[in-house]
Amino acid sequence: MVSMTKLKMKNKDWDANLTPEQNYILKQEGTEPPGSSPLNNEKREGAYHCAGCGIKLFDAGMKFDSGTGWPSFFESLPNVFETKTDNLIGYPRTEYHCKNCKGHHGHLFDDGPKPTGKRYCNNGTCLVFIPKE
Repeated sequence: MVSMTKLKMKNKDWDANLTPEQNYILKQEGTEPPGSSPLNNEKREGAYHCAGCGIKLFDAGMKFDSGTGWPSFFESLPNVFETKTDNLIGYPRTEYHCKNCKGHHGHLFDDGPKPTGKRYCNNGTCLVFIPKE
């Protein structure tokens, strides 16, 4: 479990404004069950924002179907995430957090499609999709 003082959340009202699952994932680095996010099937143009602070993280054109059960992206917008190594399951993985509010979003892998070869495996619960008007 991550210390709340370590994360330094900017929004003091997270507990009141987010669901218990969002709080668990964003603040305690939890993971939603695979296949549980309706964003897996989202195909519209638009953008994905952090549920914790609202910052734009991904454009819809960066999304792809990884077959993993989590919304996946081959690229993020510049300078929106910070990373750290996570050894929780016995081997190192790259975990990423929103640079603005420090909320946990998921893990970054090197098995994505071209042009980047990256896969941002994101918890859909931590994203807000805003369709293009």
